Amino acid sequence: MKPDVLPPHVQVRLTDYAILLRLNRPVGSLLLLWPTYWALWLAAGGVPSLANLVIFTLGVFLMRAAGCAINDFADRKIDGHVKRTRERPLASGRVKPKEAVALFLGLALVAFLMVIFFTNMLTLYLSFGGLVLAFIYPFMKRHTHLPQLFLGAAFSWAIPMAWAAETGGLTNLAWLLFTANVLWTVAYDTFYAMVDRDDDLQIGVKSTAILFGDGDRAIIAVLQALVILVLILVGQQAELGAFYYLGLVVMACLFVYQQHLARHREREACFKAFLNNNWAGFAVFVGLFIDTLL
Repeated sequence: MKPDVLPPHVQVRLTDYAILLRLNRPVGSLLLLWPTYWALWLAAGGVPSLANLVIFTLGVFLMRAAGCAINDFADRKIDGHVKRTRERPLASGRVKPKEAVALFLGLALVAFLMVIFFTNMLTLYLSFGGLVLAFIYPFMKRHTHLPQLFLGAAFSWAIPMAWAAETGGLTNLAWLLFTANVLWTVAYDTFYAMVDRDDDLQIGVKSTAILFGDGDRAIIAVLQALVILVLILVGQQAELGAFYYLGLVVMACLFVYQQHLARHREREACFKAFLNNNWAGFAVFVGLFIDTLL
């Protein structure tokens, strides 16, 4: 048998770090990646520069991991009371709070250095807004029933950054895309919040799932309809063709499927509805990719 390359205690620690950074759950990174690619491809009118493609792909994964670290730091005293999160490394004491903060700062610094050395001044200025949003979002659930709105802004901030990096400026089209993604994020993260609603009510954590109450699915449906509407406006302004709109049709069909999944508001079904949004974002990207390629 081959001897282990790393001592067992080191392997355990690295595994805990990987779980803290959600490296075992890439769906969050993909939900951040697809809209970033929408922006890059639209801004370039086709395939973006290789440099920006590499920078923003790496940046998405770095900042999502950083966001997870600071999120678990903020939630370290409440995750233990939530069924879905009680075994997370910080909640269970396997990772110390100062380690989570160090990981957040380290990952954010690497992403920031990429922006400094490989993009332009406007993208650099915008990056400060992204850092602030990534830091403050996890604390919003204590002060407002709209933490999903702050998450939407944080998850969408890569759109103006990518646009600025590719074109050197910002246009109304970039902000339309930003708006669509904020609406989409609030919709799918409300499904996610519905998974924890019973626990959150007991411990006093706020969310749109609690705010919307029995109207949760209806309001999510309205948000999803608005997402499609705004993306149609994007397509019209960018003069996109049939493949892009076919991607929107697929996204709309997946939204209907998500509503079907969550019809009884069961935990697992709501979580599946949340996860399904990865394919909705991918469908739009594929349509956009083919459309700009042709």
